Amino acid sequence: MSIREEIEQRERNTLSPQAMLAVNSQGRTITEEPDPVRTCFMIDRDRIVHSKSFRRLKHKTQVFIAPPGDHYRTRLTHTLEVNQIAKTIGAGLNLNIDLIEAIALGHDVGHTPFAHAGEQILNELLAGGFRHNENSIRVLTRVEQSKGRSGLNISHEVLDGVLNHSGYGAEGQLACTLEGQTIRLSDKIAYVQHDIDDSIRAGLLKIEDIPAPYLEVLGFTHSKRIATLVIDTINNTRKMIAEGKPPRVEPGTRVERALRGLREFMFETIYQGKVCLEERRRAMFIVEKLFAYYLKHPEKMSPLYRSIADREGLERAVADYISGMSDAYCISLFEDIYIPQSLVPEAIKRR
Repeated sequence: MSIREEIEQRERNTLSPQAMLAVNSQGRTITEEPDPVRTCFMIDRDRIVHSKSFRRLKHKTQVFIAPPGDHYRTRLTHTLEVNQIAKTIGAGLNLNIDLIEAIALGHDVGHTPFAHAGEQILNELLAGGFRHNENSIRVLTRVEQSKGRSGLNISHEVLDGVLNHSGYGAEGQLACTLEGQTIRLSDKIAYVQHDIDDSIRAGLLKIEDIPAPYLEVLGFTHSKRIATLVIDTINNTRKMIAEGKPPRVEPGTRVERALRGLREFMFETIYQGKVCLEERRRAMFIVEKLFAYYLKHPEKMSPLYRSIADREGLERAVADYISGMSDAYCISLFEDIYIPQSLVPEAIKRR
């Protein structure tokens, strides 16, 4: 028996009946030989964490664009917080932690520079629209390159969890696994709470501004709110399982209403507030200008994106190229293309 088979047997013996076992995966688009040590979900996690798209998350906006200081969240730190929250919920429900981690690490690899500002303008510019969860699937299956082919050949359950991580409550389709549902909720828990923390740090929000009824339910500190949401989710989901109901990974009604209310408050106060709207306007201008430039000058893109243009159309390739950029690279390209610069040689300028 290989080490991988030992791990798979351990999953059979110890995980919840509601957990997704690696041996029960629907598999990959391209069949591969089993790894001697890692299960399919462990391989997926490793492929994602070693991808270029994952590394670029460290320089992509979470909420505030290029804020001063090193203590604000980026898309990468958001991903890590989602991962940690989801693994805690998964441990409490005895789910497959390897599957949870693979979905968590991959769920935002398709996000644009400048967060939802970039997503919004690409959605307007690209025929058929642009949604970051769908683009994450595209990145994992088409844009990333591995073993001389397009895509990372990720397992079905990981792709399903990534695709269905977006949306909230009863809106949208749920993932086919409880592990995928765990990521969907953990994403909301993470960004609502850490965006409050960053907004307070930025001086845009005070704890006294937040409606007291939500804090009275969830807690008056960052850690307390996360703990309340995690514990209540575990207890409520366990209760559904014990009662024989179709389980959904979600907190109880009282806690869920407080989370939803807090999320709506953040949309009204911060996400649609004056500072974010002004940042969004400028960021969308940059993305729109770059999109127009590369439509006229596709030869300026790398060979990968030119090959995508040949097969799937120029607009699709340009959207792929821009969506993969970090904030800093996007700004740098804009400056190189559109900002006037002296072309006088340095030696002449010194005369």
